[in-house]
Amino acid sequence: MGAAYSQDLRDRILAAYDRAMTTKQIAKVFHVSPAWARRVKQRLRQSGRKSALPMGGRRVVKVDLQRLRELVHQQPDATTKELHERLGATCSLSAVGMALVRLGLSFKKRRSMLPNRTGPMSPSVGRRGKRARRISPPDA
Repeated sequence: MGAAYSQDLRDRILAAYDRAMTTKQIAKVFHVSPAWARRVKQRLRQSGRKSALPMGGRRVVKVDLQRLRELVHQQPDATTKELHERLGATCSLSAVGMALVRLGLSFKKRRSMLPNRTGPMSPSVGRRGKRARRISPPDA
């Protein structure tokens, strides 16, 4: 995400509107989009703000982490939705999920299964590619 335009530029655009310049003229002179110049003027008219709105940043999660940890300890197989309901939280369902990640708690879809077999099935022998010759396995 890019940075906000400077306050100096915003002030110069508002001054240009005060001098009765049109939005197209302002956009051309200051090398900005007409929509953005219009929004600067609109924000001043509606809220009285000349400055940029805050951008991004971390949001405060309103989840009681200690209580969440206790609930997971009591019932480890509870879903995120169930935990959200038991917390009585005013936050979103995804906030509970992010809080679980922050606590280092994960949700396993398969409980007690063997790990997947991801190792090589046969030994790699010889060259690889189009001209590789097949080598038959030794007789057992």
